Amino acid sequence: MRIAEVRTHVLEAPLSEPFAWSFNSTSVRTACLVEIACEDGTVGWGECFGPATLNAAIVAAFRPHLLGADALACDALWMRLYDRFRDQGQRGLTITALSGVDIALWDIRGKRYGAPVHVLMGGPIRRQVAAYATGTYRRGTADPLGYIVEEVMGYARQGFPAVKLKIGFGVAQDADLIRACREALGPRMGLMLDANHGYDVAEAIELGRRVADCGIGWLEEPVVPEDLAGYAEVRRGQPIPVAGGETWFTRWGFRDVFAARAVDIAQPDICAVGGLSEAKKVADMAAAFGVRCVPHVWGTGVGLATALQLLAVLPHNPPRHTPQEPLLEFDRSEHPFRQAVLREPIEHAGGIVRVPEGPGLGIEVDREALARFAAATP
Repeated sequence: MRIAEVRTHVLEAPLSEPFAWSFNSTSVRTACLVEIACEDGTVGWGECFGPATLNAAIVAAFRPHLLGADALACDALWMRLYDRFRDQGQRGLTITALSGVDIALWDIRGKRYGAPVHVLMGGPIRRQVAAYATGTYRRGTADPLGYIVEEVMGYARQGFPAVKLKIGFGVAQDADLIRACREALGPRMGLMLDANHGYDVAEAIELGRRVADCGIGWLEEPVVPEDLAGYAEVRRGQPIPVAGGETWFTRWGFRDVFAARAVDIAQPDICAVGGLSEAKKVADMAAAFGVRCVPHVWGTGVGLATALQLLAVLPHNPPRHTPQEPLLEFDRSEHPFRQAVLREPIEHAGGIVRVPEGPGLGIEVDREALARFAAATP
């Protein structure tokens, strides 16, 4: 199956209301989808994490090295592109662009063999996954103690077993919000924290100690991703499990994370870490180090379907009669085309999401939606 064409689709849509996290804000949602077509008409789809137009430019640079190649040779093509660009591309945008290409090649492989990706990866271990709700972004200047508590209660009413709370705005303010949410949710619903690297080491440790009695599942991205020693210090200095990974790249990046004993929970984003090929390597490495793996998910239904394929094959770590099952991150923030790009949206039912069973990623992309949300050409 020879590759005949490589295209990108840069999508964009304004939000009805801007929202913010610890260090940034946005008034628009964007995405870069990768489409790879084979000579026999088979098409695969992937998604790149991060700035859409920049990802598209790098995929365009990859294109000459992909045309005419065997689309089934996922690992060989991954290494061809990585080796070609590795001097300036060991992390960041080169790898996020490569992720979209790799995911599309796995989609093609599944369609060629008439099987979902999770079967080609040796699964499934599970056919459905419990999802946790991600949201709670800051909106305007209103007091977050009001609208965020109501938001998390809405997720509880929808049946989600857990919710992730955005923090990183200051230890005192965050601690008050965490306690208010825990009090409103009660003791049984899972509650995780995501600082989006908004703290320094001392603040992260202080926050973890302050809310240690609130039954927190994990403290995500407590400090900047470059500071692995800081991660390890936070992990040692307070009792909440430390998580991170959406801004780390490839097996080599995670090798350093695991060797530093920096996290309890690894969160590679498949659309960023290097695609399905690399995410599976990272997950296997995490298991070898005794680290749980809970992929980060952000973007469209293409990325969501990709995460479900990997989640289907993640081993229990550690294995036991009542193991901790991996969770699916289910973004609930406003996204005009998250589900619109799929002919059949991926939804939850009482906080449970089924793994797509169709060939490849198990999805069909809606080309009318791609046209409707296409970003204006500069």
